[in-house]
Amino acid sequence: MMIHKFHKRVSRKMISQLNHALFSSNISVCQSGGSSSSVSQSLQAFTLMRNRSFRSSGLSQYSKATATESKISRVARNDAQAALFEYLHYTRGFDFVDAEHISKSSPCFLQKLLLKVENEEDVSRALSRFLRYHPINEFEPFFESLGLSPDEIALLLPRNLMFLTDNHLLFDNFHVLSSYGIPRSNIGKIYKEAIEVFQYGDGVLNKQLMACENLGLSRSTVIKLVSCSPTVLVGDVNNELFEVIEKFKKMGFRNDWIGSYLSSEHSYNWSRILGTTFFLSEVGYNEPQMGTLFKANPALLFEGSGKCTYVLVAQLLKLGLDMDEIHSLLLEYPEILSLKCTKRLWKAMNFLFEIGMETKDIAKIVSSHIQLLGSNSLKRPKTVLKCFKGDSRHLCQTITEDPLNLFRLASKSEIKSIEQTAFRNPANTSEKTAFLLKLGYVENSDEMTKALKMFRGRGDQLQERFDCLVEAGLDCNVVVSMVKKAPTLLNQTKDVLEKKLGSLEKHLGYPVESILSFPSYLCYDIDRINLRFSMYAWLKEKGVAKPMLSLSTLLACSEARFIKYFVDVHPEGPAMWESLKKVYHAS
Repeated sequence: MMIHKFHKRVSRKMISQLNHALFSSNISVCQSGGSSSSVSQSLQAFTLMRNRSFRSSGLSQYSKATATESKISRVARNDAQAALFEYLHYTRGFDFVDAEHISKSSPCFLQKLLLKVENEEDVSRALSRFLRYHPINEFEPFFESLGLSPDEIALLLPRNLMFLTDNHLLFDNFHVLSSYGIPRSNIGKIYKEAIEVFQYGDGVLNKQLMACENLGLSRSTVIKLVSCSPTVLVGDVNNELFEVIEKFKKMGFRNDWIGSYLSSEHSYNWSRILGTTFFLSEVGYNEPQMGTLFKANPALLFEGSGKCTYVLVAQLLKLGLDMDEIHSLLLEYPEILSLKCTKRLWKAMNFLFEIGMETKDIAKIVSSHIQLLGSNSLKRPKTVLKCFKGDSRHLCQTITEDPLNLFRLASKSEIKSIEQTAFRNPANTSEKTAFLLKLGYVENSDEMTKALKMFRGRGDQLQERFDCLVEAGLDCNVVVSMVKKAPTLLNQTKDVLEKKLGSLEKHLGYPVESILSFPSYLCYDIDRINLRFSMYAWLKEKGVAKPMLSLSTLLACSEARFIKYFVDVHPEGPAMWESLKKVYHAS
């Protein structure tokens, strides 16, 4: 046994030295301009030496045991279980339940034991004799019974300890978790991710569990919660978790709703989940709408902790869509946020990039047909290009002229159902039609058809945005005229419109009527508006800018032109411009 321990220490020391040597050699290779093949050879040499050291160490017995598992009979395994149980219960004094669980839930360790007596005829007697004279490292089968893999166990084994009784805090806190109802096979994840839990003194862990229940959660939900997010037991109860639960209450969910969707196989980032709810609130969802969204698509929050939403928005921003457009799209088509739809949308965008389509054209197709892109699986570009004899330019032109050609050529669904989705959606179309008739559009006209495609949102949402402008002090007929000049201004939420109207007064002191000659003002990104207005207001204070410049003069010009005429005109202008950019980019 002493030789075995010495051998293990030597192996670990050698691995540490090899790591250091490899790191040093990599640095020297890089510094001297060495080739990547040199680094590769170093890695191969390190891997070979490391594998040899593991094969010669006691820890490698796990991999040997796994390899021979299929060769060992069920009878031999049962004998090994019985021998280990007898050792733990009668020799070491373990509780019956603990000894039974460990002996039945550590197959790799049992294989390792069986290798010790593989040439013996009477396995049971041979193992009993072996265990009588060779005490085992009890942490190995114990950790395995908690659901940890052999590789994880090798990293987590405590140094200079063999018996579980040597670490009574570990064993005591294990019993607290087990008694509370947490499956023993899930406790390994808790140990791996929140080892502090197993260093608590008497009564501390029970208080932590009760603190979770005090959030209004049932014991069964706390068990699921702790199994998938062990860090909630560390320190004070997770503040983000508390806020998420409070958010769900406002959406109409009962406290234990989250318990239905938690899985011990996943980990959850409560801060990101909370951030997703705030983001959707910014988009324009109120709490009842979010509740409806999450009831239909709980995966939005619980698969990836809401990451899918952020990734989707990042992709759309890269295409060139501004946040106002994205807000409008998500509000009108909430189903696009589901994992299934998002994956289809990404694949569709990749399809268009692969055939060489311009980014601006892809952006147009996505903004006008995002629902179809998210609800249809497409064939591979190579398959579709066969019909065009590999002429990707011709394919791009065909799709650009009529985006529905993308689905006619590449969709795996029937074209009839696609066209029905595109043109015959009564839930939205009838309400939009009614709204557009109020604006003066003629029913069934070409102008009406174009308008139906151009305006995004349900009829009641479009009406709400229209009313927002009227309530701001604009004449109803004037607003109708503005909408016809710049239809996309109604593709934004009421909150966004209010913010843009507020910026006129806040930064410039302009009346709301100043947008009449330039209704496209409401289509510009709010950050662009605030940044340029703030810079212009600063210049007016310095007395170097003309008063009451038109909105189009401030917003419609390019970035370079704005810097030339509204930043560089003052010695301190560039510094002020950079300062303002930091403020608005941070917000």
